[in-house]
Amino acid sequence: MGVMTHSGRIRVRPLTKANLSIQITLIGLTLLTIYSFSTFDARNINLFAALGEMLNNFRMLFFEPRLKNTDWAELWHALLVTIGLGFLTTIFGAIIAFFLALLAAQNLAPRWLAQVIRAGTAFVRAVPTVLWVLFFAVSAGLGSVAAVLGMTFHSAGYLIKAYSESFEEIEPGVLEALRASGASWWQTIFQAVLPASASALLSWTFVRFEINFSTAIAMGATAGAGGIGYNMFMASVYYLDLRELGALSYAILLFAMLLEWLATRMKANLGAKG
Repeated sequence: MGVMTHSGRIRVRPLTKANLSIQITLIGLTLLTIYSFSTFDARNINLFAALGEMLNNFRMLFFEPRLKNTDWAELWHALLVTIGLGFLTTIFGAIIAFFLALLAAQNLAPRWLAQVIRAGTAFVRAVPTVLWVLFFAVSAGLGSVAAVLGMTFHSAGYLIKAYSESFEEIEPGVLEALRASGASWWQTIFQAVLPASASALLSWTFVRFEINFSTAIAMGATAGAGGIGYNMFMASVYYLDLRELGALSYAILLFAMLLEWLATRMKANLGAKG
């Protein structure tokens, strides 16, 4: 196995155990894929007819969107419910994450404390959001309360890692200068850490809001949290109206584009002030 260098020569990489295991794994997966397709039971389905039906469904979904079982007022209300769910969980998670991230950053807190918090948040992130929602549903019941608790829990675990890594990227000399001048820990946070990492914190928070918004759509159907996710579930499963599903999808896409524009403007304004 070789790599082309800037001089035009091919540099041969030595065949190590790691490279050999990767190659064997890829070859095995390729063979399994070929075998699966060759033995696939199509049950006398006409592949071309099925492909044409699929394309027709996509045409109705994306090029003929319309509302039949949902009116526009209900659509925007459901979208606002989903936005509110994502926004609320992001705010709660960001507040919790900010204070815990200060204790998880190794340049701001004792190493043992930072490692304990990071280990805990690693476990929180390893468990999918829907499982946290179902876990809280045991005590709170399926609905918006369990969705808020579960999504907030996972959001905090995600943002603690993101915020703490942003804090650790601050120049050590700035922190040392403030400490040498007699600044307290909180003065160091508000005079150096927060101004230097404000742009990164805003970016990570908006990223998490986008994740929570999409998660809130799924929770509307699976956890009974309501919102536009429930309307999409009804349109796709209960009365199977692809045209209405397309209209709901375009409403979500419109908000996602608006959110991206807003995030870009806020980050640009923050950078200009800095």
